[in-house]
Amino acid sequence: MDSYLQRLATLHAELGIPPDYAATRGLSPCEEAATLVPLGIDALERDQFADAAAAAAWLRMRDAAMADGIGLEFVSVFRSVDYQAGIIRRKLSKGLPMSDILAVSAAPGYSEHHTGRAFDLTVAGAPPLETVFEETAAFTWLTQRATEFGFYLSYPRGNPQGFIYEPWHWLYRASA
Repeated sequence: MDSYLQRLATLHAELGIPPDYAATRGLSPCEEAATLVPLGIDALERDQFADAAAAAAWLRMRDAAMADGIGLEFVSVFRSVDYQAGIIRRKLSKGLPMSDILAVSAAPGYSEHHTGRAFDLTVAGAPPLETVFEETAAFTWLTQRATEFGFYLSYPRGNPQGFIYEPWHWLYRASA
């Protein structure tokens, strides 16, 4: 873990992420998943991968939702630290201030997506990764049933981590 934290500190310094980022947000590092299983193609036509237990739970939840007439799709699951750094770099190159970037994207090393257990979800016809997802039948279903499958909404309104409200972001917790 020490070498991982050193890698993150070096990367954060390079990107201009404040050294007290994790402490002020109450965030713990998220290590990259050691093994991943393929999930298939996401709603944006990209290959996606997940932690094996999370993938199995996802399939059970997706099938239960489908049985209730809800067609859940995933948009993003596993992201490496390097991929997350690329997201930050792209936003910086567009001139966005770091404070705005860190309100919508976790710093590399602190994204739940690194674990392979975070699923950004959508449904056909809904714009992905938009707050309007909360107005869908899928969001209602998730708020009522996702915990049965071990999934929890990570970033509700006013979350203490300082992220924007993300009704699409659901984390699988193995202990659930």
